[in-house]
Amino acid sequence: MSVRRRGASRSASTRAASAKEFKMSQGRWPVKSCKIVLGLLQNAESNAEFKNLDTENLYIQHIQVNVAQCGRRRTYRAHGRIGPYMNVPCHVEMILAEKEEAVEKPEEDVKPKKFTRKQLAMRRLAVGGGQ
Repeated sequence: MSVRRRGASRSASTRAASAKEFKMSQGRWPVKSCKIVLGLLQNAESNAEFKNLDTENLYIQHIQVNVAQCGRRRTYRAHGRIGPYMNVPCHVEMILAEKEEAVEKPEEDVKPKKFTRKQLAMRRLAVGGGQ
């Protein structure tokens, strides 16, 4: 996973030329997200070792991120006001699988085609002189 790619962001305070890839002027590095995904991959690798799977042949078969329920807290502001202090968590679903070795398909015996009586009669008619 490359941490060297800057993603587009609306909340970054500095302009970055590398965010032009996403047609935005501001961007930042996704360091925290990459650390979390790398941690998940390490966890999945250790789980595979525990299950006696070959970790060299593992690949990510499926990965999906879903929104989880927001956590609500409050922060105290000036003049006796209260503001929201939210966190937006997510559920990450990752399925790893082992690459299966390619097995050649055995050659099957070619069975003769079976025709009905009507099909055989049509063939005889076409061969015999159907004009």
